Amino acid sequence: MCGICGLLSLTPAPAEPPAATAQRMADTLAHRGPDADGVWAEAGVALGHRRLSILDLSPLGAQPMASASGRWQTVYNGEIYTFAALRDELVRAGKAPEGGFRGGSDTEVLLAAVEAWGVEAALARFEGMFAIALWDRSERVLWLARDRMGQKPLYVGRAGADVVFGSELKALRAHPAFDAALDPAALDLYLRRSYVPGPLSIYRSVRKLPPGTVLRLPLDGADRLSPDALVAGARPYWSAAAGVAAGLASPFGGTDAEAESLLAAHLDRAVGMRLVADVPVGALLSGGIDSTAIVAAAQRVSSAPVKTFTIGFAEAAYDESGAARAVARHLGTDHTELIVTPADALAVVPRLPALYDEPFADSSQIPTFLVSQLARQSVTVALSGDGGDELFLGYNRHAFVPAVWNRAGGIPRPVRRTGARAVRAISPALWDRLYRTVAPALPARARIGFAGEQAHKLARVVDAASALGVYRRLVENGSPTVVRSLRGDAPAGTPDPLDAAIAALPPGLGLASQMALLDVLTYLPDDIHVKVDRASMGVGLEARAPFMDHRLAAFAWSLPETLKLRGGVGKWLLRRVVDRSVPPALMDRPKAGFGVPIDAWLRGPLRPWAEDLLDERRLRSEGLLDPAPIRRAWEDHLSGRRNTHHVLWAVLMFQQWNEATVAEPVPA
Repeated sequence: MCGICGLLSLTPAPAEPPAATAQRMADTLAHRGPDADGVWAEAGVALGHRRLSILDLSPLGAQPMASASGRWQTVYNGEIYTFAALRDELVRAGKAPEGGFRGGSDTEVLLAAVEAWGVEAALARFEGMFAIALWDRSERVLWLARDRMGQKPLYVGRAGADVVFGSELKALRAHPAFDAALDPAALDLYLRRSYVPGPLSIYRSVRKLPPGTVLRLPLDGADRLSPDALVAGARPYWSAAAGVAAGLASPFGGTDAEAESLLAAHLDRAVGMRLVADVPVGALLSGGIDSTAIVAAAQRVSSAPVKTFTIGFAEAAYDESGAARAVARHLGTDHTELIVTPADALAVVPRLPALYDEPFADSSQIPTFLVSQLARQSVTVALSGDGGDELFLGYNRHAFVPAVWNRAGGIPRPVRRTGARAVRAISPALWDRLYRTVAPALPARARIGFAGEQAHKLARVVDAASALGVYRRLVENGSPTVVRSLRGDAPAGTPDPLDAAIAALPPGLGLASQMALLDVLTYLPDDIHVKVDRASMGVGLEARAPFMDHRLAAFAWSLPETLKLRGGVGKWLLRRVVDRSVPPALMDRPKAGFGVPIDAWLRGPLRPWAEDLLDERRLRSEGLLDPAPIRRAWEDHLSGRRNTHHVLWAVLMFQQWNEATVAEPVPA
């Protein structure tokens, strides 16, 4: 796990040598790789690296690394979990480096695989999470590749005549010719989704390499490509949509018990691969289904108790530490728990712009950072349960939308709109009180948290024109904010990557599975993986997600919906597997997010900070956001009439990021 960066040097008379620029870029990524750094350069190219040592801690694992023949140079971020099997395969095929492998790193195996099979054939064999840059010294070509599920970030763009790339935007901003003009389309979509959807970035000059793709950039001709043209040239070597289509074509036809046994075996394999490291490994445990499934599998395949880590909050509605403690006690893990105070969590807020490096407003970024910080005190690698909801229909919306649409879809939209207004006329707080009177009569697994917010969310989506229109509204903030370009007008015809994802849906999918695939194509790489990558790497922790094993994903996509969503409850089959290791009573509770009480904090300790960033004169003078709807949302929130914290947090995170980034020193 590391930070990578580099450039194709196409500037005739650069302000500084490319090696010096690459070093400056790498220095911004020190948090991703605190153990070592390195730069390699020759005419036309420079590669930079920061190392977090995980495998082969000796200098033999250092990067940049050259292939045995000297043809290839690489900087690489991530892990190839099957590197030992690939190394054995190369040896058996007589394709190992002359004289044998020198060290024990997966980087050396990566290079040997590329020499033996070529870039794209090697990528198809790799199982892991990675962002890779490869320089072919023979053909003078730069190759960039990103893992299948988009766990590891890779930005690529233009800085003057140069092509630049890096793990985080701060590395690209370190280039002397970086163009920091904002992309109004990206800003518009960010305010709606709380993250910048790929392939866009917040800057017009930079794009994100899509997951599961590889990009070939010859030195001759790369200077003629715009940022959009750069990523448009990326070729897929794997596709989630194609994987789902393959599952539909060859569906699982066995019994429930057979499916349960196969899923348990897939989990054991995926977890076992991700426990391999030359440094201490642990797991993040929330006490929910996903993290419990991962920890239970780790206990099955480990020879010693797994180290597990949980944080809790004083606010009962946000605290799952008791559930995690009970799971850890039952499984026999070596458990560490920290109850954080509001002051601990609030202290993270000023660090968010530097951590996330791009506007990002998923408020679970705060507890994710805190639990990563806790884990890093004892381990260098931590397993997480990310991806379980997307593969096994675990989000509330996966059950909610089909249920709502089956009942409301046939009702005329004007009638639905009238009902929605009636629901919104009652405050979320009052809905919460009403719900508490009926909740005891409901089965525990069918109960919901934050009933008032859910009621207002229902009101916001119930008059949609289609089922996927309901989904679209659920994944958006419902923001009234009007975004203005730097010319002062609203962006027209903003391209929405969600439209492309909807177009990629294979025929024959049920509604819940359609939404889950849309989550995999959009929300998972651009929100969940961004959140976890930046929070964990911000403290030098490598987070590994076994649910992102593409073989496990292929199995999940072959399962009928009835094995994932049954009786209105998601993750049915995964729950069956967890029930093998943990008493069902420990899991029998409403789904809870990994959140913090942002809504209350904005009315309390964060209010002065928010007032400053949302000042009407300030917004007007900056000329990016329309102050009027923002101020209305702020006043509604303070009064308790509506809970608009999702909208406000997106605006606040942009304002704070913009202020911090503008204040950065311009590269000398």
